[in-house]
Amino acid sequence: MTDLQVESTAVDGLVVLQVKAVGDERGVVREVFRSSAFRSAGLTAGPWQQLNMTTSSQGVIRGLHGESMTKLVSVPAGSAFGAYVDTRRASATFGRVVTVDLVPGVAVLVPPGVCNGFQATGEGITPYVYCFDREWEPGMAGVAVSAFDPDLAIKWPMAVDITDRSLVSAKDADLPRLVDLPA
Repeated sequence: MTDLQVESTAVDGLVVLQVKAVGDERGVVREVFRSSAFRSAGLTAGPWQQLNMTTSSQGVIRGLHGESMTKLVSVPAGSAFGAYVDTRRASATFGRVVTVDLVPGVAVLVPPGVCNGFQATGEGITPYVYCFDREWEPGMAGVAVSAFDPDLAIKWPMAVDITDRSLVSAKDADLPRLVDLPA
């Protein structure tokens, strides 16, 4: 058994979690979220209002999106390279990038205004789970920046052609650079 472990990052409020895991000869049970354990660790999250799961083929990039909600993200199978960018102008860590290798048992708590994106790196299909503390709605407040912004210098582990719509959506390929966001 391993207990919940919490690691602060270079972005204010962005936390990487090694979730509690109990294994036996049948496999592993991972406690991705337990309200009391989060409170004991000094974290505020939930109650969750929406749960989404994407499935992505190897090499796909999604993001970088920073809606006005807290997210808890993880991969229940496969692997992904997570990238997080602080787009909160008033934050002492504005513009800072954190990357995390996501595998089962690793979760990231993403505060509002911090953009979340990932590249699926596992063979086959990688599921990516998002818990939201607000329901998503069209036109909700938020921000998005290009995953390919040269100023962010994110070193995606797999080469990608941003014109290939099977790897990057047209919407994500056309996102602005951080310096081009409104003040």
